[in-house]
Amino acid sequence: MKSSKLQIQNNKGLKLQAYLELPANQKPNYYAIFAHCFTCTSSLSAVKNISRALTNYGFGVVRFDFTGLGRSEGEFAESHFSANVDDLIAVSHYMNSNYEAPSLLVGHSLGGAAVLSAASQLENIKAVATIGAPATVSHVKHLFSHGIEDVREKGEVEVNIGGRPFKIDKDFVEDFDKTDLPTIVKQLRKPLLILHAPTDTVVGIKNAEQLYHNAHHPKSFVTLDNADHLLSNSKDSQYAGNVIGTWVQRYFEPKENKMLETKGEQLVGHLNLIEDNFTTSIQTKNHTMIADEPASIGGDDFGPSPYEYLNAGLVACTAMTLKMYAQRKQWDLQEVFVYVTHSRKHSDDLGLEIEKPTYLDHISKKLKFVGNLDETQKQRLKEIASKCPVHKTIASEVVFNTTIIND
Repeated sequence: MKSSKLQIQNNKGLKLQAYLELPANQKPNYYAIFAHCFTCTSSLSAVKNISRALTNYGFGVVRFDFTGLGRSEGEFAESHFSANVDDLIAVSHYMNSNYEAPSLLVGHSLGGAAVLSAASQLENIKAVATIGAPATVSHVKHLFSHGIEDVREKGEVEVNIGGRPFKIDKDFVEDFDKTDLPTIVKQLRKPLLILHAPTDTVVGIKNAEQLYHNAHHPKSFVTLDNADHLLSNSKDSQYAGNVIGTWVQRYFEPKENKMLETKGEQLVGHLNLIEDNFTTSIQTKNHTMIADEPASIGGDDFGPSPYEYLNAGLVACTAMTLKMYAQRKQWDLQEVFVYVTHSRKHSDDLGLEIEKPTYLDHISKKLKFVGNLDETQKQRLKEIASKCPVHKTIASEVVFNTTIIND
């Protein structure tokens, strides 16, 4: 997963701070926009967790700060509901011009109401997901109701919302009454997923019921049991992201898997030196993988390193071989853990007496068995671990035949 910083100009000329989260291979199938909750920012852990979870489903996700919040320009008083919707539309236009039009909108709390409104104005949006969203926009006014009378008298006042001071004015207050969200939801006619916690004390579960009642099919509801409104527990936000990522697949046309042609071989690897640094795409007949180098040596760390893949092949083969042997012997091997590390060690450190002492490749393999096994069985399994095909290949002399293909 890679995150890039963006600056997006809204219709008032203000710059919105945004981040684009990309899948590990940096090539999204679709794009989504995430709208954060009232007075929050795009840096809220729940926002980041959900956005990054969606990248695992092939989405590029833009999370941004609304006007006057976080690192976006403007004043909070300008961040009324209509402005939030306008910001969402501005981000959608930016993505359409610079990347690809977004297809999914995800909104948290008041951001959920904002994505519903924006989706009704954007033809490119194919599906919408809300998290802890109110059924009416005016629901939010209770958070600053203690300052409404002062606004009417003084025009602009400072109010305390969630322990933080914000300045609001008459336009800010009145704008929350201008949007008929129930009617918007009734007319939306786009796939809608509503996620809400029954224990939400900020936006009660009745709001989810009203949204669901007003929406037309296809519509879905998923409960976020025991979560609070801000999804403070990372498990809740990660779960929400995974649910959205799975749900939305139902409504998006699967894109053709641009698989590399193996040309009759077992596997092919491809590296675009101009675009991809060290990030290498690997393709078997049916599976795609990504290899990379760690950031410590100039890579982007989008996937395991080549030696980690070598170790992975040894680990997998060892575990599978032990499973087959134990089953054939009808031994009570329930689980096996194989720990492998590759390094370079000097022959002297390994206690080897060779004619010309030198550094050698060294692989450490450690085994952990779970099951009712005696010591004799464990020792036999240790012997079998060295007889797996990959272990024997690595340990033996290998003959390579390298040729050049001229297309």
